Amino acid sequence: MIGSLSNSNSCSSNNTALNNSQRSSVSSETSLFDFKTLPNVSMGAKSLNAPLAISHDRGPDTPLIETTIGDFFDAIVEQNPDKEALVVCHQNIRWTYRELQQKVNQLASAMIEMELEIGDRIGIWSHNNAEWLLMQLATAKVGVVLVNINPAYRSFELQYAINKLGCSALVLMRHFKSSDYANIIHELCPEIYHKPYFQLDLVEIPTVERIIWIDEPDTDEEFGFMQKFSDWMKEGDANDLRVAERQAKLKNTDPINVQFTSGTTGTPKGATLTHRNILNNGYFIGESMDLSAEDRLCIPVPLYHCFGMVLGNLAILTHGGCIVYPNDGFEPLSVLKAVQEEKCTALHGVPTMFIAELDHPDFDNYDLSTLRTGIMAGSSCPIEVMRRVIDEMHMSEVTIAYGMTETSPVSCQTNKNTPLEKQVSTVGLVQPNLEVKIVDTESGDIVAIGETGELLTRGYSVMKGYWGSRFKTREAIQDGWMHTGDLATMDEDGYIKVVGRSKDMVIRGGENIYPVEIENYLYRHPKISDVQIVGVPDKKYGEVLAAWIIPRKGEQLTEAEVKQFCKDNIAHYKVPQYFRFVQEYPMTITGKIQKYKITEIMIQELGL
Repeated sequence: MIGSLSNSNSCSSNNTALNNSQRSSVSSETSLFDFKTLPNVSMGAKSLNAPLAISHDRGPDTPLIETTIGDFFDAIVEQNPDKEALVVCHQNIRWTYRELQQKVNQLASAMIEMELEIGDRIGIWSHNNAEWLLMQLATAKVGVVLVNINPAYRSFELQYAINKLGCSALVLMRHFKSSDYANIIHELCPEIYHKPYFQLDLVEIPTVERIIWIDEPDTDEEFGFMQKFSDWMKEGDANDLRVAERQAKLKNTDPINVQFTSGTTGTPKGATLTHRNILNNGYFIGESMDLSAEDRLCIPVPLYHCFGMVLGNLAILTHGGCIVYPNDGFEPLSVLKAVQEEKCTALHGVPTMFIAELDHPDFDNYDLSTLRTGIMAGSSCPIEVMRRVIDEMHMSEVTIAYGMTETSPVSCQTNKNTPLEKQVSTVGLVQPNLEVKIVDTESGDIVAIGETGELLTRGYSVMKGYWGSRFKTREAIQDGWMHTGDLATMDEDGYIKVVGRSKDMVIRGGENIYPVEIENYLYRHPKISDVQIVGVPDKKYGEVLAAWIIPRKGEQLTEAEVKQFCKDNIAHYKVPQYFRFVQEYPMTITGKIQKYKITEIMIQELGL
């Protein structure tokens, strides 16, 4: 439930009460490059003197950043050249803003030398590391669209993502835990071992001209078909004048990032985001957290997701603070260690991450007293967990954020003034320069305060569209309004509570999963006649998947066979945890499958 992007739709006027203390406006003449006079947006609670009459609200009208990510980053560097910008614990990296800028410019130069043009696409298939941030900023400087590929993807999903976007190149990590990414590439393209990296001509991913792997310092490992990231960097020049020339040609409405979100059609959709989308969203997220150049943000959440690259990287960089990556993937002990050693003031995570940190046997051995704020998002947070985060982790100003990839992603967020009961029961108030309404799912009319309907949002954050799919884009965005598919209510103070999902989505530990995507994959199994995937409650992940499968006539099928069919082909979190082999499904009189009954039966059988 995080993320989104859009065209620059302006918020229309309406009769909604706007005089809460969150709705302070700032002169549009304020310079966004004069950081001493940057708008200090008031994010306080809504005034009770002017309650809303209908479920329709707007955030404060605050000046938007109307420049590109590259230009804004360069301005931040000039304000904080010698300040620490990045600490990567597992890579022993510590860079100042000037050092980070030099490396970004060098990589941007290498991209130009590689003849990547404005609008070309390059995929990144990696967990968290310094190279990921370099890729995010360098592509923004030269106008190349960064395509985020989930590291959990396997050959089937990888091939789809690359070919959907027509990626010219792919940057990948060598391995992670049991995943061997070079081997996955080899399995997808067996002919690759006979190709030099500068002359790739691959059958399954024909647009890919170069594959680059993120090597360790002084590594001796060589792959003829892949170039080392360190060698690629050497092709660039940090003082290359072409970088500034290219940067000057870019517009803030240019697409700069594509993130995949599962879809009800069974294949992931590429939400296309612009500089304007994610730069402003990152900035206002940071404002909600009261971030400043003195803050140090620990980011254990994945960078391939909006949570990491927007709520994390951009939120802190736009305020001149320091990014801290504790590890390449989430590991609770490394988070606790990083917070203590780097004196982090902010920490991000989904509820399951915070629970793992709090429950770690060595938790009491670490000093977390420097923590003040952070974001908990991805799924609902139990009030007991929130209390422990505030009391035991010292995060008295922790916030809850809500959104979707298609909205860059955050539309609503709590703040330090939000009462505890609303911290855990709502997703906060609408963000600046955005507008939300809750409508009847049948008529489309705005519902009364307290009534349930579908949550819609519009403003600068709404995506440009789904890559290569005008039909799906028109279906999702109507008159500038992004249809989230989430059912919600709004109270008279403007606080929004998400109560369900109109779309058939399952959220497993912060990962959005659409069952039809897994169903369509499992239909490929020669022994499966039909399959239905549902979500069932789980103490650790919130929800996990359960599969009801009807085998083909005369075939015998086992759980192990299905899991083996999934292994190395779809992401691990999409593999169902529970299986039932049945002859029929509960149906309506008209023949429609009743998934809710399947869920009820599973809950009863499993004692959930």
